[in-house]
Amino acid sequence: MNEQVKTKKLINDPENIIAEMIEGMIGAHPDMLRVEGETGRAVVAVEGPRDGKVGIVIGGGSGHEPAFAGYVGRGLADAAAVGNVFASPSPAHIAEAARAADGGVGVLMLYGNYTGDVLNFTMAAEDLAQDGMAVRHVAVADDVASAPLERRFERRGIAGDFFVFKAAGAAADLGEPLDRVEALARAANDATRSIGVALSPCSLPQTGKPNFTIGDEDMEIGMGLHGEPGIRRQKLAPADTVTDELMDALLRELDLAAGSRVAVLVNGLGATSQIELYLVFRRVKQRLDALGVAIHASWVGEYATSLEMAGASVTLMKLDDTLQALLDHPCRTPALVVGAFEKTDGGGARSRKTERVSDSRDTVQDKPRILVTEGDITPAVFKAMMDNVGEQIIAEKNWLSELDGVIGDGDHGVTMEIGWKAVRKALDDAQDDETIEGLCKRMAKAFLDAVGASSGPLYATAFLRAGTAVSHRLNLDGAGMAEWLAAACQGIRDRGRAEPGDKTMIDAWVPAVEAAQAAAAAGGSSLSVLVAARDGSEAGMKATAAMESRRGRSAKLGERSVGHIDPGAASTFVTLRAMEDALRRALA
Repeated sequence: MNEQVKTKKLINDPENIIAEMIEGMIGAHPDMLRVEGETGRAVVAVEGPRDGKVGIVIGGGSGHEPAFAGYVGRGLADAAAVGNVFASPSPAHIAEAARAADGGVGVLMLYGNYTGDVLNFTMAAEDLAQDGMAVRHVAVADDVASAPLERRFERRGIAGDFFVFKAAGAAADLGEPLDRVEALARAANDATRSIGVALSPCSLPQTGKPNFTIGDEDMEIGMGLHGEPGIRRQKLAPADTVTDELMDALLRELDLAAGSRVAVLVNGLGATSQIELYLVFRRVKQRLDALGVAIHASWVGEYATSLEMAGASVTLMKLDDTLQALLDHPCRTPALVVGAFEKTDGGGARSRKTERVSDSRDTVQDKPRILVTEGDITPAVFKAMMDNVGEQIIAEKNWLSELDGVIGDGDHGVTMEIGWKAVRKALDDAQDDETIEGLCKRMAKAFLDAVGASSGPLYATAFLRAGTAVSHRLNLDGAGMAEWLAAACQGIRDRGRAEPGDKTMIDAWVPAVEAAQAAAAAGGSSLSVLVAARDGSEAGMKATAAMESRRGRSAKLGERSVGHIDPGAASTFVTLRAMEDALRRALA
């Protein structure tokens, strides 16, 4: 059999691609951009943040360039948190961007309405609020294809970010207070609608393989920015026909009439020629002219891409006088320049105290206490178990990504590999006398800082809750192992708000925990408890194939998600299988 041909990219080591991209951006635009913080993922405007101005923080996964760091600059965003490819930035990345943007009167965070972004930005906002910073956040939800109007809060954010970021950045630059900046950002979000069409897939740098398949004569209407399938697949049609279909979906919702004003964005997804984009704009203008709708401003080009995906999206923003003035307000960023600023004495450049990021050792110190010593899972054995999880997750990376490519964005295996590599490194640095609780804290911090995405907060919460649940134990017996698993599962449920039947990792975790608890109640050993958990998770994973997704990116697929195993459930099975395998070998 012939192996799938890998796509070609001008890259070095895929693991260093984001750091090298940021280095290139800063080097190309030193008059606009700088990096702050210890993570290297907070890109900050040279003339953006200033005392007395609301800070604007944007962010999301890489692969959508020029979004998001390309919109950092005076009059627009003060800082961007840069995630891995198609993965949300972590709370640590976001917090560094927020601290860099903070002018003492609050910070507004803006991001696309994706599970990973919502989880990570919310966690960062909670942490910053505890430090006394006033933080608000708005999730952009402009994609009309991803949910009906009555469930608009579920819609994902695509190229409409462009208009919402612009409006909020202008409001902050004009000196509006935090409440007003947030209100104007929400007004811009409410006035913005987008829909896209994809003609070909893209490929992640780490895999070099297309993250979905589409026929040579087909197109996908409503495709998401990460390659999520759209509302339907149909035969490729002429540009005017395709544009009419997109415009029909937008016009059904925007209530435009003669005399209305709009801003238009025709956005290329990464591999679409300017010829094609201008053909789309031509038809958009014809449709609006026929309605008597005036185009106040228009942009045609690549503003929110999906690596090298071929296709385009159309975004309309219905304008009133306020939103129009915000769009017209000057800004200067690498990706967008509007108007011009008067010469100043250096704008927002100012000195700020550098926040110290605590060393990981500070988070894993245990208070002296008497610990339960019964059980054959010692901290050393537990550490070996977690190391084996990392090894097995990495070995199954391609399988997990392939599962995700069918109903998601194709990066689950890559994301899990990044997280577990960080965990394994953190465990290598662990002290000899650390408890299982301490190791769990170390794992949580490593996974969260490395990954972001939705997996980062979910697994970090799982590790923290599990460690706390067994904080009274030095070693784990069967009951202790079941207690650890139950707390990890509950942490994921609480953080992700998913329940059995939603077609998520919970559908593997819940039967695993139920089986483990039953084994423990029968007096089972730690190994028998893990065997039960492994088998329960496998059954739960397989059962997800018959489910219709109700959570996450795949929820937009509806019935199209049926027949496919959930990748999160699959990685849960791999995790528990690896834990059982390592314990069996340790006890042999």
